[in-house]
Parts: sequence; structure tokens; C-alpha cells
Amino acid sequence: MGTLMGVYLPCLQNIFGVILFLRLTWIVGMAGIIQSLLIVLMCCSCTMLTAISMSAIATNGVVPAGGAYFMISRSLGPEFGGAVGLCFYLGTTFASAMYILGAIEIFLKYLVPQAAIFHASDSAMLNNMRVYGSICLSLMAVVVFVGVKYVNKLASLFLACVIISIVSIYAGAMKSMTHPPEFPICMLGNRTLVRDRFDVCAKTVIKGNITVPSQLWDMFCLPGNMSSTQCDDYFIQNNVTEIQGIPGLGSGIIRENLWSDYVQKGEILEKAGLQSVDAHGALENFGMYVSADIATSFTLLVGIFFPSATGIMAGSNRSGDLRDAQKSIPVGTILAITTTSLVYLTSVFLFGACIEGVVLRDKFGDAVRNNLVVGTLSWPSPWVIVIGSFFSTVGAGLQSLTGAPRLLQAIAKDNIIPFLRVFGHGKANGEPTWALLLTGLIAELGILIASLDMVAPILSMFFLMCYLFVNLACAVQTLLRTPNWRPRFKYYHWALSFLGMSMCLALMFISSWYYAIVAMGIAGMIYKYIEYQGAEKEWGDGIRGLSLSAARYALLRLEAGPPHTKNWRPQLLVLLKLDEDLHVKYPRLLTFASQLKAGKGLTIVGSVIQGNFLDSYGEMQAAEQAIKNMMEIERVKGFCQVMVASKVREGIVHLIQSCGLGGMKHNTVVMGWPYGWRQSEDPRAWKTFINTVRCTTAAHLALMVPKNVSFYPSNHERFTDGNIDVWWIVHDGGMLMLLPFLLKQHKVWRKCRMRIFTVAQMDDNSIQMKKDLATFLYQLRIEAEVEVVEMHDSDISAYTYERTLMMEQRSQMLRQMRLSTAERQREAQLVKDRHSLVRMGSLYSDEEEEVVEAPPEKVQMTWTREKCEAERRNRNNAPENFRELMSLKPDQSNVRRMHTAVKLNEVIVNRSHDARLVLLNMPGPPRNTDGDENCILCQYEQSKGHSA
Repeated sequence: MGTLMGVYLPCLQNIFGVILFLRLTWIVGMAGIIQSLLIVLMCCSCTMLTAISMSAIATNGVVPAGGAYFMISRSLGPEFGGAVGLCFYLGTTFASAMYILGAIEIFLKYLVPQAAIFHASDSAMLNNMRVYGSICLSLMAVVVFVGVKYVNKLASLFLACVIISIVSIYAGAMKSMTHPPEFPICMLGNRTLVRDRFDVCAKTVIKGNITVPSQLWDMFCLPGNMSSTQCDDYFIQNNVTEIQGIPGLGSGIIRENLWSDYVQKGEILEKAGLQSVDAHGALENFGMYVSADIATSFTLLVGIFFPSATGIMAGSNRSGDLRDAQKSIPVGTILAITTTSLVYLTSVFLFGACIEGVVLRDKFGDAVRNNLVVGTLSWPSPWVIVIGSFFSTVGAGLQSLTGAPRLLQAIAKDNIIPFLRVFGHGKANGEPTWALLLTGLIAELGILIASLDMVAPILSMFFLMCYLFVNLACAVQTLLRTPNWRPRFKYYHWALSFLGMSMCLALMFISSWYYAIVAMGIAGMIYKYIEYQGAEKEWGDGIRGLSLSAARYALLRLEAGPPHTKNWRPQLLVLLKLDEDLHVKYPRLLTFASQLKAGKGLTIVGSVIQGNFLDSYGEMQAAEQAIKNMMEIERVKGFCQVMVASKVREGIVHLIQSCGLGGMKHNTVVMGWPYGWRQSEDPRAWKTFINTVRCTTAAHLALMVPKNVSFYPSNHERFTDGNIDVWWIVHDGGMLMLLPFLLKQHKVWRKCRMRIFTVAQMDDNSIQMKKDLATFLYQLRIEAEVEVVEMHDSDISAYTYERTLMMEQRSQMLRQMRLSTAERQREAQLVKDRHSLVRMGSLYSDEEEEVVEAPPEKVQMTWTREKCEAERRNRNNAPENFRELMSLKPDQSNVRRMHTAVKLNEVIVNRSHDARLVLLNMPGPPRNTDGDENCILCQYEQSKGHSA
């Protein structure tokens, strides 16, 4: 199909509809010509800007069935696409209800008033609308079910009815310049009377030279009584006059209709220019006057009129059937909007220039003998408009009932909303049977509302939401300059799209702020539902590109300078260990990270695979997937990075150095305690732990080493009581205080109390120390119980002395034997420690630590004379060296370190044996990087760590 038949005429048919024939005259009467022109300009400008954006998107590729849904979902992603697609579907479905209600209103008010089932009550009209609307909806659904081809064949007939009706309006307006139609209006004072209640617009009539009361007199007075004492006060004191309902184009009535005349519900329609005596009338005579059925305002009229500007997607929905969609869609759609906008603008002018104001404000034509108001202006007969508008509304309803199920079917087939999956199925020929059934049920809800003026703002919200996101999609794609954004339609700009988006948002809140909030709430819930279900769709959407641009911008901003102390929080690098099957060995480390972070800040989970990158790439990917699965189970929101290195220690160093990007880098390293390092076959296994401590310190990062992490509570546990004990041994500026506070934000630890212990010597002022610490916590705004523990500076125990001496003797002996580093390590393993401490970590003694291959020692193959003499001297001095060894006394600092560790461990076990969690400082790494002080560090840590 070409531009005319494929895009232009279908858009005309969808845009022109029930509002033009049933409500535009009423809108002009209430808002006046100036505000009515403003309403039309606002709505048509919004749809024109949307059409420009839509043309750009539609010409950037083929748009199959689904139209707006397809464009938005492929531009903004499945979440936005699904949310807006369902809004568009609901709008189209309620549009079918609105068209059916319009058709029934024409049928019951103007075609066959005798068909009304309910009479003489306020809700009679509404009940009639519900009954006949439901019947009409059922018949239309059957027609659509039987075959869409019949609907498409009738489309041309319905369009012809619309065009003929519009032409008759223009013809009638032109004719009214010379021969205005006769539609007299009966006025009592300045009040408009319902014309079909009486025959003559006069108080009395002359029959056979005798003046007798008229039917109008009998309505306001006692029948057959000419006495004014038995009449309505307002009726007696005011005259009955008759004015022309359609003065014509040349009458100058336009001056009276320029300005607005909004009314409240139940207010009688009055003509300002007529004289009237204000008198109190009887309440029973209220039905004789034409009154307003609803309260009117500018915002209400915007919401009622906007549906008459929708329907601009009709051409893009048929892109698959067009000969040249890239050309036809923009030209046809923009021409259709231009045509309809001109028709609306000129109609507003003509209605205001030809029709009396009280007739314009008379929604149902009660003042003109129940004629359709716009029909009174048409030529050659009002029946042209009545019949034409009836068929056009029926046709528009059929088109909506045909399009809505296909839109729902397109959404269901994309499988982004699981509970809609059933609606993707249909008949053998692809007709959406189940979707049609759901559409009928939702449309029935609109029918039960039974008021055209109530349904119109609802579908306005859904269409405006859809148009808003069409503009957003075009603006995002334009600003991101994605490589595949190459629309053939060149007359677009991101500023126009943003203007259209702003107008859509403004119109939503202007027409009905509470409907706007409800529509946004529905779209938001659908968005979050699709996001929660995890729609695995990669459509190359612009939101992903927008996220990348936003991330780049944010990273560059973070790079500008170091974070302020107020914004500091632990950004974690969690070092995980994998077993032989690439499963996470200690998943509770991830539990600890998730409870500490609670989804805030940065979390990077890293691991090292020993080997060659070329050979271990597949293993690395498998490990990464295993870690991601465990992160999902433990609800850790972060990133995963697996490193392949020839040595585990080197890989960990690379992770510490290179993880993160720009300002998003870790400031804290979390690693597991090296269980079973003494039982390891490789005596250098603990080197990995010591090396990580050194590297973390060198990088000025915080280090957290959870011990007994397998006993750590899962995310599903809840502590109803208990303590988190903090042993603040080294004053670190408050880092140790921050950790329990962050943990208590999580529901597992929320009800635990916080206790802070600090250690004092006997000569310290313990009372003042406690006060200072309490003041410090108050300034940190942390609630905790403070305790000062006094440690007696007693004599060094024999056990501590013997323990320290044994380690120093072993180190001295190995040095005297001039053993190589590897040999010393092997020798150290052979020396059994008879007085070793009872270790709580022995629970994990069966868990092997990572074995690090020691490099082979270099062997001295060539012996010089100097080398031989030196070796001989060493052998001669050996007995003397061993005598020195036996008389060795331990270094006093080492003795004090060991003693402090043993005593502190006793105090911690005594005070915190019932605590849920114990936090304490680690000592700094040894200054000597090559000596056996490293081993003393591990001994020191082991003795301290029993209660941690």
C-alpha cells in the first residue's frame, strides 16, 4: 500500500471520532473560543511532536505488529517496553469502551429514544448505557472473532461516514451566513428551558378569541388556574422569550462566545444578555430548565478532548504492508495530524461563530428538542451527522477491539511478562483468541462506568504515557549517538523530543493529577515486575547505552578527588578460595560481605586460579560463573573477577592492585583465616597469607580477616539478643567502631547490643579513659556500652619464656647451620613443638591451604679456593656455635609480645565467651620481610585469635 491508503486514511479514521461529534461543541461553549483553541493547540502540538519522534524511530528499521510497543521496547529495553506497551494496550482497550459508549449515547438520545429500558430516575441513563453498551461490546467482539477481514472491509465505509459528516458541518456553516437553520430556543428570564416538555414558548395562548394557559403555564402553575398566586415565583416575575439557536456565521455571536463560562454540577444554563428578576423558584420545577450534569473546568476539558487527537500510530502499525514504509510513515502521519488539527481549529471557530452560547453549553441538545447540537448546524439535515457519527464511532470501536488484542499478543510473545504468556496463543491462523477475551473483559469495565466524560480522561492518561516514552526513546537514541541510530527521516531533534515529552507530562497532570499518578503507578509496578523477573532480552536498547554514559560520567566525577571522610564506607575486595571442583570453599565470606554492605557501595569478589592463562581460560570462565551463582544465592550485589597466575601470591597481588576502575576502587580487603597452616605439607603455605597482609598494608588498604567464618550466621537467621564485642586495642580512628554499626543495619544483627572494650595498664587513669571513649562514641553517634579492662603487668610466665626461647633457638640454629631457605623451612617442620597451644582452628585441620611451589634452589657447581677455605672454617667453628646456641637468652621484646598475646587471649575469652561476634585489631606486619619473624606473627595471631 502507498502513503494515502496505508497511512493517511487509517490515521484520519483513528483520529476523528466520537469527541468531535458529541463533545466539541460543549467544550467550545464551556471554555470559550480562545481557551478551546488553546486546548486543541496543546493536544495537537503534543501529538505532532510525538509523530516526529515516532517517524524517526519507525524509519530506523522495520516496525512489525505492536507499533508503539515494538518501538519503545527496542529503544528503551524490555522493562520500559513492557510497562508502556501494557499502558498503550489499556488505552486502546478503554478507547473501544469510549467509542461504544459514544455510539450508545447517539443511539439512545438521538436515533431511538424509545429504546430506553430505564426511565424517570437520575441513574436511568447510566443503566441504559450499561445494558446496551454490554450488548454492543458482545456483538463487536463476535464480529472481531469471526474475522478481522470483515472489519477491514467495513473500514472504508466508516471512513466515508466520517468525511461526509465533516463536510456537512462546513456546508451548514457556510449556508448559515445567508440562511441560518430554524432552531428557536425558549428562555424564561435568562434561563434555558427544556424544549420538548411543551409545545408553545409562551405563558398563554389564544384559542377562539379566548386567552387560555399554555402547556408551559401548566408546568409552573396549577393546571387550569390563571391565578398567579398558584404559580412559581420565578415564572411569574420573568418573561418568556424565544431566541435563535443558530444565529449564523454573520450574526456576530462570536463576540459572546470568546470567553469561558464554566459551571458547577446542577447549575442552570443562563444567557448573560437577557433581563432576569432573581426570584426563588420551586424545586419541583428544576427539571424544566437545562442544567449542567457535571462541574466543568479547563483541566477537565483537556482530559476529555485529548482522545480525539490520538490514533497517530495507525500507520506505523502497518509498516509491514507498506510499499515504502521509510517514506510513507512520516509523510502520511504528519499530513494526517496536520489535516485533523486544521479541522479541529476551524470547527472551534465555526461553532463559536454560528451557534448560540447556551446551545453550545447544552451537552445533550435539550434546548433544541433533543437534537445533536452539531447536527443543528449541518446541511442538508441533522440526520447526516447523527447517522454518520454513529457509524464512525462503531467503526472506531471495532478498530480498537481489533488492534488491542494484537498488541497484547505481541507483548505476550516477547515473553517478558510471564503471567501474560497464555495470551500469546490463538487460533490456527494466528488470531489472538485469548487476548480478545481479556480485552473484552477490560472494555466491559469501561462500559460499566457508563459515562463518556469519565472514561475519556482514563484513556488520555495511558496514551499520554505511551507518547511520553516514544519521545523519550527518540531523545535518548539521538543524544547517545549510537552507531545503529540512522533514521531515514531527518527532520527530528532531541530538543523537539524533550519538548514533546514535557508536554505529555504536563497534559497528564493538567487533565487529571490523580489519574496521572495511578497510570504512573501501574507503569512503575509493571516495570519493577519485569525487572524482578529478570527479562533476559538483549535488544540493543538505549537504556543500556544511557547507563554506560552515566557510569562513565560518574566515574570521571569520582576521579576528581578522594572521597570525603563523611562519605567513606568499606568498599570490599573479597578474596575467595575455590576447591578442586571450582566451588567456593568458604561461602560464608560472601554472607559476611552481604550483611556488611546491605547492597550499598562497591563489592568485588576475586579469586586466583594457578596456571597458564592460555590453558586455563575455560577454567577461569567456569570459576567466574560459579562465583556469580554463589553471589546471587548470598545476595551479594557486586562484580566478580577471576585471575589466572602462575603463583597464587602473585595473582592476589594483581587483584589488590588492579581491581576497580577510576574512583570506584576498593579500600578494604576481606580474606579468610589460614586454617591448618601448621599442618600443611608445604612449610611456605602461610607465606600467601603473610604476603597478602604486607601488600594490603603497602597499598594503604584496610584488611578484615574473619575467623571461624563457617559458624557465621546466614542471611535467614535472626538474633533476638546477644552482644557484638569490639576489643579496641590499637586506636585506628574509628574503623573498628564502624563495622558493628554497619552490621547492625542488617536484619540478622539488628537486635544485638554493642560493647566496646579497651585495654589499660595499672598506671593508666581507667576512669578518665572510659569517659574519653564514651565522648568519642557520642561524637561518632554510635550507641555502645564501654568497658575498660585493666591488665596487670605481672612477671613473665615460665610458659611464655620457654615458648619464646624455643622459637628463637630454632631460628638461631638454622642460621648457624647455613641452610638454604627451602631447607630451613623443611627442617622447621621436622622440629615438633611439644608445648603447642590448643588451637580452636584445629576444627579445620583437614582443610589444606593452597600449596605454593617453591622455586628450586641454585646449586653451587664450581668450587673456588676461597669457597673451600670458608667451608672448612665453618666446620671448625660448628661446636662453638652450638655452645652459643645453648646459652642463648630470648629477646625481651619477643617475650613481651608473646606474653601480651597469651594474657589478652585469656581476658577476651573470659569477657566475651558469650558474645555473638568479637572484633579486634590485627598487629601490623613484621618489618623483616625475609626472616622467621613471619612465623612469630602467625604464632602471635594464632594465640590471639581463639576468641575472634
